[in-house]
Amino acid sequence: MNWKLHTTTRLLAIILAVAFAATAPAQPPQVQKPYEPSVGQPGKDVVWVPTSNELVDKMLDMAKVTAEDYLIDLGSGDGRTVIAAAKKGARALGIEFNPDMVELSKASAAKEGVSEKATFIKADIFESDFSQATVITMFLLPNINLQLRPKILDLKPGTRIVSNTFTMGDWNADETSNAGGEGYSDEDSYGAFHTALLWIVPAKVAGTWQIDKEELVLTQTFQTFEGSLRSGGRSIPISNGRLRGSQISFTAGDSEYTGTVNDTKIQGTIKKGSETIPWTATLRPADK
Repeated sequence: MNWKLHTTTRLLAIILAVAFAATAPAQPPQVQKPYEPSVGQPGKDVVWVPTSNELVDKMLDMAKVTAEDYLIDLGSGDGRTVIAAAKKGARALGIEFNPDMVELSKASAAKEGVSEKATFIKADIFESDFSQATVITMFLLPNINLQLRPKILDLKPGTRIVSNTFTMGDWNADETSNAGGEGYSDEDSYGAFHTALLWIVPAKVAGTWQIDKEELVLTQTFQTFEGSLRSGGRSIPISNGRLRGSQISFTAGDSEYTGTVNDTKIQGTIKKGSETIPWTATLRPADK
């Protein structure tokens, strides 16, 4: 083989290849599609199903969310509850384990113009501190709610907890409401989920309280309690014992007691017939 001819042929092939590449139309750069979550996609603890916008509004209304609140959404998904709270003026934080969901939520908050109020973090709800929240929202399974319940019950009395559909075991909700009523349907949110449940974290009142020369002995089950009012050898059972946050009420005999619990003190009024008198109770040190 003629060496010079072979070399010339290879050189010509290279030149033609370069020329063709230079004149060929440029390939458009590949554009990465925006992340789009799908209903039922698996997450760390639950699959993702969005809460309908109607139910989001109902949950926030039940919790009476205002600009004074700090709302934390446990498992915030696409961020819609956090963004809705921010539009009411509240500071709101979404805790979400899926980083793609976190970025999607941030983009949605920016689009809605509420990035200063609505923030999102990638975190595990079981390892997160939500003790500063005045409102907690969630759409989690009952077993997860039960795992979180001890931590929730240690929150500041009066903290409002709102759940989409799922309960807290034997801790009965203070209020229950539906969005849409019978026949409700929403393809984006699996229309079966349209119930909002509200709990108000109750103050802790179990123990013995001193009221002048009387003793108020209480046992507590979440937002209800029972017990007796004792003086000397006399004991009057109490009825209708109820807590709504730090507000307490009960009946002893023909007297109606109402008041506010502040850690180891209760202050309020007693209504007996047409007479209203103040009362103060102090928790015994051994029961603190």
